[in-house]
Amino acid sequence: MPTVFITGANRGLGLEFARQYAADGWRVHATVRSEEKIYDLQEVGGDVRIHILDMADSGSIRRAAEKLSGEAIDVLVANAGMYGPSGPLGKLDAEGWAKTLATNAVGPTLLAEAFAEHVARSEMKKMVAVSSKMGSIADNGSGGSYAYRSSKAALNAAWKSLSVDLRERGITVAVLHPGWVRTDMGGPNGLIDPPESVAGMREVIEGLTDENSGEFFDYKGQRIAW
Repeated sequence: MPTVFITGANRGLGLEFARQYAADGWRVHATVRSEEKIYDLQEVGGDVRIHILDMADSGSIRRAAEKLSGEAIDVLVANAGMYGPSGPLGKLDAEGWAKTLATNAVGPTLLAEAFAEHVARSEMKKMVAVSSKMGSIADNGSGGSYAYRSSKAALNAAWKSLSVDLRERGITVAVLHPGWVRTDMGGPNGLIDPPESVAGMREVIEGLTDENSGEFFDYKGQRIAW
């Protein structure tokens, strides 16, 4: 039975990842930030195991890795994230910006570090982070969103380094843009719904190889400029 580990699995894309992988017979390790967030996840059928993990807390990440010591994880999906403060220039929130960086960039990279051995002992050996096209410097023509944009750009840079450093262990790494999805974060004006986005990202994950490790893809498999 293949195994997937998904962060931020209580809603939106994370919950949909859990649903789809569980429906296909995978063992799903699904994380939430607190027990108050587990209710929708408890309704997902299949072999779903719920864990408490706060991506902004390095100790929480280490404890989750220790709890699953010895487990082989075929696919790790670093999905949990936040938009952070969106104040314009002149009203930037330093504390909120730092929290956004910790959650969106530092946390997922510490997660990859903590779970590298779990993934290395699996058959598929894949790690992906849900990023955003808003983290693309080349694509930024509208400015603003300093906290979110910079956090995703930092995530992309860190995971590019992971792809280099984990290559000798046979681990394939990628960052994915899910599209503009109708979720709590994406809002009601998004262009696609979570099932379409996740189904597309799963196809991309399935097609990842050593040759395209370290790349930045959208949910349709198209490469995105850094």
